[in-house]
Amino acid sequence: MGKENNPRRVAENEAFAKTKMLRTSPQKLNLVAALIRGKKVDKALADLTFSHKRVAGDVKKCLQSAIANAENNHNLDVDNLIVAEAWVGKNMVMKRGRPRARGRYGKIMKPFSEITIKVRQVEERA
Repeated sequence: MGKENNPRRVAENEAFAKTKMLRTSPQKLNLVAALIRGKKVDKALADLTFSHKRVAGDVKKCLQSAIANAENNHNLDVDNLIVAEAWVGKNMVMKRGRPRARGRYGKIMKPFSEITIKVRQVEERA
């Protein structure tokens, strides 16, 4: 009688999390995303914890959310998870300005971005 479930957007051994409206440029966020791509999740969490980048804390929260989604929603084993993909997208840009000399106006763009992290369970190699 109720509505049918939506089909899964990822494979059976995957889960993902998305964080929007991060107050940084996509270029800077992609540097942090490249830091964790392809690594085991415990190593990626350690790298983000000790990273000096300001946005690393927000990326860590997103990764922890993806791990929790994998464990609670999809019954995946946390010890066998890797960061399969981490991609960055543009979001809104706040336009601000500042008066300049001779009647001109200096544009100040304040970009926002978003990150999506996909974790995948891999089989242990004996």
